[in-house]
Amino acid sequence: MTTVAPSWLPLSPGERSVAIEVLVHGPLSRTELARRLHLSQGSLTRLTKPLIESGLLLEVPDAGAPGETRQGRPSQPLDVVAESRAFIGFKITADMVYGVVTTLRSDIVARLDRPLTGHDPGEVAGLLAEMTRELAARFPALAGIGIGVGGFVQNRAVVGESPYLRWRDVPLAELVEERTGLPVVVENDVAALVEAETWFGAGRGLDRFVVLTIGAGIGYGLVLGGRRVPYAGEDRGFGRHWILNPNGPLTPDGERGSAVSLLTIPSIRYQIQAATGRDMTYEEILGLAAAGEPMCSRVIDEAAHALGTLIAQIANFAMPQKILLAGEGVGLIDAAGKTVRETLRTHRHPLAAPVDLETKVSDFHDWARGAAVLAIQVLVLGAVEA
Repeated sequence: MTTVAPSWLPLSPGERSVAIEVLVHGPLSRTELARRLHLSQGSLTRLTKPLIESGLLLEVPDAGAPGETRQGRPSQPLDVVAESRAFIGFKITADMVYGVVTTLRSDIVARLDRPLTGHDPGEVAGLLAEMTRELAARFPALAGIGIGVGGFVQNRAVVGESPYLRWRDVPLAELVEERTGLPVVVENDVAALVEAETWFGAGRGLDRFVVLTIGAGIGYGLVLGGRRVPYAGEDRGFGRHWILNPNGPLTPDGERGSAVSLLTIPSIRYQIQAATGRDMTYEEILGLAAAGEPMCSRVIDEAAHALGTLIAQIANFAMPQKILLAGEGVGLIDAAGKTVRETLRTHRHPLAAPVDLETKVSDFHDWARGAAVLAIQVLVLGAVEA
């Protein structure tokens, strides 16, 4: 059994708000921190004192801005001790487990991957425990484990349904906790990625933010007021019924012309194999499309139109300040970005502000990092809201 590092005492709501603000935006001066949280200096001092004494926050030197002249007593900014605790994040796919160790600020400091030879829940939990023990030998200050899976997750503990693992009602958090002695949080993998990007990535500091992922499936996450909006559809195959082209392809997964049928890697590979009889990788298809091969060009062009339409629809209705396009299928932008952008403009009002679209080719370690961020939120800061 893994030895659990001592945890900080449970945080009060006020202490939690201070800790989150410094964690996400620090280092921050006390004046700036009080302004952000609408607190008096006295209230801020009361809230920060136990956080400093516990070792969660510390005072750091303030170099100040170049040429800045200070008056009065200098104030040392507050920051978190990022290396004081370590967190494990696991991303489980149908055939692999990808693991990372992160700091309190979600910086990846180690990676560990293992093949998944079966889907029996006990065996999978045993593999996660084995990987945890290996990582704990290098990082003894482990504070918790986050696990991301594709599928529907209940109460951040039970995998209600996962088509990739063929699971129903699997108490994964309990199984892993029993074997490791560490607290565990389980969540849908897209939700975990959205949380990571909201706190530490492309959406940090934004009020309205969207994450759209393309890869084995289609994922969508909406952030309003700086918080992820939970909804059942994100865990049950987003995009299977979002019709982008009623005359589009019919594939084994998703309705005809849906986002899943047009954009996912398995659907694109299926279309090419059905038309040519050849089983190509996604990268080969993109390369041949860029080189002008007719069938690959047609399928990728249709996918690019679909992606531009989908991004425009999201922008028109959700009105986000930024859309992050992530996932292992983002290579579509490199192969047919011009078509995506032209279609996006076509489906927007001529006077609408340009969509702030950021792309990020995410590997499975990024998804695992998202799971670790859940552990940071839930296990350290007490942010237990789903």
